[in-house]
Amino acid sequence: MWKFAAALSLSALVASGSVAVAQMKERAPATPRSAASIECSKQADAKGLHGKVRKKFRSKCKRDMKKA
Repeated sequence: MWKFAAALSLSALVASGSVAVAQMKERAPATPRSAASIECSKQADAKGLHGKVRKKFRSKCKRDMKKA
């Protein structure tokens, strides 16, 4: 009985691994980042911003660059 349980566990492990690999391959390729996005990220890095503050700063920075 334990051999059957071990074989069943092993097959479940192999099946779950193949599903994870298939899901990784289905991802769409990342879109290239704009020059404004890269520049705003560099500015946020220089200021040492992280988390919500960084996100808010980058959003405002990109919006301001778009207007200019």
